[in-house]
Amino acid sequence: MSNTARKQRLLRDRRRSGAAMVEYIIIVVIVAIAAIAIFGVFGDTIRAKLGGAVNELGGDSGAVDAALSTTSEQWLKDLDEDGAGGGSGGGTP
Repeated sequence: MSNTARKQRLLRDRRRSGAAMVEYIIIVVIVAIAAIAIFGVFGDTIRAKLGGAVNELGGDSGAVDAALSTTSEQWLKDLDEDGAGGGSGGGTP
């Protein structure tokens, strides 16, 4: 095999591996967007279930109550208004 043929083969292999990397990145982005969408839709339910688990494990029930007192929709509105994510209460949702 000549040097030219080897170089062409190496370039072709690099292009294939680059294409595979782009495909993996696209898959990761799609999974991340899906996870964000799921948490957006089911955020209140997830927060309530995690709060129940924290209570059962002996966690701070005051923090759970504070987290459950605001809906995800209201928390996002407060985030848009002041950038802190919890209105005047600070950064906790």
